Parts: sequence; structure tokens; C-alpha cells
Amino acid sequence: MTKTLRAAAFIGLLSGVSAPALAQSASDQGASDGALSEIVVTAERREQSLQEVPISATVLSGEELTKRGVTNLNDIQQVAPSVAINTFNRSTFINIRGVGIAQSAPTSNPGVAYYIDGQLIPHEQFIGHSFYDIGSIEVLRGPQGTLTGQNSTGGAIYVRTPEPKFNANFAIGDLTIANYNRYRAVVAANLGGENVALRIAYVHEERDSYTRNIAANARSQPGNLNMDAFRANLRLEGFDNRLKVNIRGEWFDVRTDNNAVKNRLDAVTSDPFVIEEDGLSYQNQQGYRLSGEVRYDLSDDVAVRGLVSWQNGYTHDQTDGDRTATALPVPSALPTSSANTALYPGRVSNASTDFKTLIGEVNLLSTGKGPFQWVVGAFLMSEDVPVTLRRDNRNTTDFIQSNSDIITLAYNSSKSLFGQVNWFVTPQIELIAGARYSWDKQVYTRYAVPGAGFTLPFVSEANTSQLTGKLGVNFHLNDDTLIYLTASKGYKAGGVNLTPLTPNFLPERNFVYELGFKTELFDRHLRLNGDVFHSVYKDIQLSSLAGGLPTTQNALAGRSWGGELEVTGQFGDLGFNLGVGYLDAKFSNSACISDTNSPGTDAGCAPNLRFVPSGRVLPFSPEWTVNAGVQYTIHAGSVDIPPRFQWSHLSEQYATPFPSFNTLVPGRDLFDARLTFDIGQRYTIEGFVNNLTNKVYIATQIQNSSSADGGIVYGAPRTFGIRLKAQIGN
Repeated sequence: MTKTLRAAAFIGLLSGVSAPALAQSASDQGASDGALSEIVVTAERREQSLQEVPISATVLSGEELTKRGVTNLNDIQQVAPSVAINTFNRSTFINIRGVGIAQSAPTSNPGVAYYIDGQLIPHEQFIGHSFYDIGSIEVLRGPQGTLTGQNSTGGAIYVRTPEPKFNANFAIGDLTIANYNRYRAVVAANLGGENVALRIAYVHEERDSYTRNIAANARSQPGNLNMDAFRANLRLEGFDNRLKVNIRGEWFDVRTDNNAVKNRLDAVTSDPFVIEEDGLSYQNQQGYRLSGEVRYDLSDDVAVRGLVSWQNGYTHDQTDGDRTATALPVPSALPTSSANTALYPGRVSNASTDFKTLIGEVNLLSTGKGPFQWVVGAFLMSEDVPVTLRRDNRNTTDFIQSNSDIITLAYNSSKSLFGQVNWFVTPQIELIAGARYSWDKQVYTRYAVPGAGFTLPFVSEANTSQLTGKLGVNFHLNDDTLIYLTASKGYKAGGVNLTPLTPNFLPERNFVYELGFKTELFDRHLRLNGDVFHSVYKDIQLSSLAGGLPTTQNALAGRSWGGELEVTGQFGDLGFNLGVGYLDAKFSNSACISDTNSPGTDAGCAPNLRFVPSGRVLPFSPEWTVNAGVQYTIHAGSVDIPPRFQWSHLSEQYATPFPSFNTLVPGRDLFDARLTFDIGQRYTIEGFVNNLTNKVYIATQIQNSSSADGGIVYGAPRTFGIRLKAQIGN
């Protein structure tokens, strides 16, 4: 089937499933036994039903995440359409509808904003360490340029942890034991009085690597994991429940032997789960977050909300830069010139990145039931990001001395004012208008950097500002059906490049036009949400190497269109879900840009640049993303047994604008199964198998960098285990 026919079929499917919704009346909505629960979201700074918010979104409760086997951030791409996640080195890169990030630099921003309990986590290095004891997760597709901010060209993800409960005292223990010596223990406790409650949670997880390092002189086993994290949330209420306070604290410590990266040119074995490295590799990430959130109801119709957050974290890592056990270092009698390092590529790279971030936000919002609903606010972020990158080309087993230093300090600040109004012109027609104006500043100081022609320290500054926002109209056909049409714009700030003589990179912008529907049928036993969209993507920020050093460029633009459909059903003991995303995303202009993997020159381009033609597929843009699951609950006395089977499909994608063996991430189909025994309301025993068919697949293609050669990260093989959960108290 051609792409055109497949796309037409998808649009037809959307049209077909939306038609029955028009026949529903307000009186048909029911809350009969076994119906789907209402989904509450906080995407617009207030609690609302997902079915009333004109945003394409996947929203899952903590219980649903557990049912679908989602235990880490990477798993989200297996349950939410149009999402591609690549985790390697220090970072987790999230792309939604082909828009997001594929680079890691202290001067760059992600294109998908990530929030934990209302706190923006501004960098991709620390977004995966809080994925335990989850209350809900909201995956918002498309630019969120009004309420979420300037780094949401692709979308936003909101993670909520469970709210402490008043007048309740209980504890929960959740233990998973699996092959590869995996142990994961989560403990949570709630202590609640009349107006004060505390919830604490702790996780410990350890696992052996899926990959074996068979080097005779191996110093580490890349892929090993050992993690500890702790969280506390103190909740207070007063003044007749008008005042609500949350004081949160979180600490994490993640220790690994760094990533298991398969050398593409491995001359010893083609086994994807066998590597040979003699270098001592590790990655240690540690940090904490403190925040305070206050909300006060000024009246029955107006509330004020304020949040302040302090985040402090670091990544210390070391890598076998040549990814072999045989490459020789530069002999002591020779200089470590580029010519000699090409002849003697053996090396070890060492890095340290620290983040010290202060964030504040204040909102004034309506809380009444009138035809006008509104929110206005201000946002402030200020942070320092010191970075030290060192390379030792004279040793291969451990870092002894540096012959190449990069030492920098980035100061980033962002300020914005925003507001949104929802106006019910009639009971059925709702107009939406939102705007945000952002001012971003970056001061980048290089204390040490290779090259000539400049004096150190060298200071550069970038200032960018942008108006973003959203316009839309909602048609509430009845209590069960919403049709919406929106136009939105997202923005990602520009910044400064590492090399002093390289120009600053420009802001990235994304304009999206979306038509969607949301409906519930059969007394809320069947939920159908779908949309189609068109995106105009400008000044795309792309990462590459220039003269062996990382640089960000934005010479290209893109256009895409597609859609998503999500179906959720619950009929008695039978439950099922389906999510489908289609994406046709291509560059809309031609340009000559740098290529990390092949620094050669294409005809018609300046030296060391390669040609990208209009019409080539955008990076991280799988054509199809599909997920489906089914379960049926068997009742045996006081024991419920809901076996579940699920499948996810991700089409092929490329990691850069240059299709090749080094950048291709082939498509994959993954199957999972789990058998659960729910004993009363307090005990659970579950057996699971992930990647049931033991599919060998590429999870991530790593490109060459100044510190290490690129390679392949393979996804997890078949894993299986048992999970035990118990709750005491109430």
C-alpha cells in the first residue's frame, strides 16, 4: 500500500469513528458499573476532564502504567502514539511528531517540556530519575507555547506523583525480581491527619547489563545499573480549605558503567550483545530538587498559585572513546595532533556537567463556573551550567592526564508573561485565545577550548525573544462529544556555540494547525479521541561536529502532517486499548550542513558540508507508531486474574538528516504479556515477560562526538520476572 493510500485510510478511519459520536445526547452519558473512569488533567493549570481540553494527549494513571508494564520513561513510546524516545550517554531525547531534541549541550534546550509536580525540568539529563510511585502522566502532542513555555515546540510531558491523603495511614511495598539479576523495590508510606499529610517514597533498582564485555583487560561492564531515589511531599490545608500548600523534596543517585555501545566496526564478533572495551567506563548522576507550591482561593471565583523550585544535579562520566580493547594510544614521543590521533585512536574521555537551576512561577486563575475561564501568569528561570570535558589520548584503560580540555560556564535565564482565556459564546461554542512572550538570555564563557585565533576566556552572549500562543474554537456537541480546531505556535530559544568563532544559532519555531474530536459512547464504556494536524517547522536546530567540536546549526525547515487515534474500552471484564499515530515529516527546503559521521564535501557545497535535499525525512520521525493491548478479568472467589497481552510497533527512523547504516533505527514490533493475581484490595502477584519473541532491535544510533566514537545501542532482549505488591493500613 502506498503512503498516500495508507494516509487516506487513516483519515477515513478518523472520519468513520467520529460519526457515531454525533448521535449521542447529553442524557446518554452514564456512570454505570464498569464504565471508564474520568481522566483529570492539569495541562491548563487547573483540574479538567481530558475530554474537555482541546489538546491531543495520552493520559495514564499510575495504575494504568503498571498494567501496561511502564516502569521507566523510555517505555512511554510503547503506550503513546507519535512519540520517539532515545536514551544514550547522559541524556534522554524525546521527540513528538518528529519535533524535540537530538543533541546534548549546556546551551541547548529540549523541544518537549518535561514537568514533575509542576516543576519544569529544563534539561534532558535528569528527567528519567523520578519514574517511581507515579500518580499520572500526561503526554501532550503539539506546541504548548502558552502555558508550558518556550521549550515546547514538540509538546510537553507532565508527571504527577500521588497526592498525600488526609486522615489516612498506610504503606505500600512493591518488589520486582527478574532475570539479568534485576531487583526493583519501591516503598511508599502515607501519614495523614485532618489538615496535614505526608507521603514518602523510596526506590532501589539494580540490574546487570544485557551486554557482555569480553575484553581480557575489561575494567567495567557497560550497561550495569544501580539506582537509589527518595521523595517526600508534605501537604497542608487551612483557612477553610482556601489555602493549599505542598512542600516537596527529592534526591536521586544513579550509578552505571555507562552505556553498552556496540562498535559498528567490531572485528571480533557480530553478536549485538557482546562488546570489547578496555577502558574504565562509568556514569554517575546525583542531585536533588526542592520546591514549594502554594495556592490560595481569593474568592469563590479567583485563586492565586505560586511555585518556586531549586534544582541541583551533576553528571560525572567516563567513556572508552575508541570502543575497542585493541586501539593504541598516541605514543609519548609524538604530539597529540589530529593526524596522530587518527593513526592512534585509543583514548579515554572524562566529563563533568553540573546544573544549578532556580525556577519560579506565579498564576492568577479563575475558578468559577461562568462563561469566562482565564489564567494569567509569569515565569522565571535562572541557572548556571559549568561543564568540563577532558580527553586522554595517551592512555586507554583509565583517565590519567588530559591533552584536550573544554571548560565552559553557561548562564541561562528565561522570563515570560502569559495568559489564556476560554469563553463560552454559547453553551456549545467555546473560543480560546492564549499568548506568551518570552525573553531568553545566554552568556557563555569558555575558559579552555581547542583552536586558535581567539583569546581565552572568551565570552559570548545570545538574546532571543518570541511571541507564542494558541487560538482555537471548541464545539461541544453534547456532554459526551467535543470537536476542536486550534492553531498553536511553539518556540525554542537560540544560543551560543562552543567554538568562539562559530555564529550563534537561531531560535526554533513550530506552527501547528489541528482538527480533533473527543467522544465517549455506550455510557462511557468506549472512549474515542482523534486528530489530524499540519506542522510548519522553521529553523530546526541540528547538532553536528565542526572541526571535531560540537556545534548547533539551523539551516533547514520542515513540514509535516499526520494524525492520532486513541481508543479505550471497558465492557464488563473485557478491557482494551489502541493507539495509532501516522506522521509524514519532511524537510521543506534544501541546504548544505555539517554531517558528524561523514565530514566530506558534496558537490555544490562549501568544504566539509553535505547536501540535504528538500523532501528528505526529518530525523526521529517514524511514519507509524501503534500500540494495542487487551485484558480479560477472571474472577475466582476473592481473587481477580486479569491476563494481559500488548503489542507496540515503531516504524523506522533516522537519527540525523543523512540516511545511512550509521543513522538508521529500523522499525520494530514488541510483544509483552503479564498474568496478575489481585488478592482482595491489598495483595498482588504478577508474572511478566517483556519482548516475548526476543526481538533483536536497535534502540538508539549514537553518532560520533568529540569524546567518543559512535555506535549502536540495542534494546533489551527478552526479560521475565515476578512482581509482588502489598498494602497495609488504609
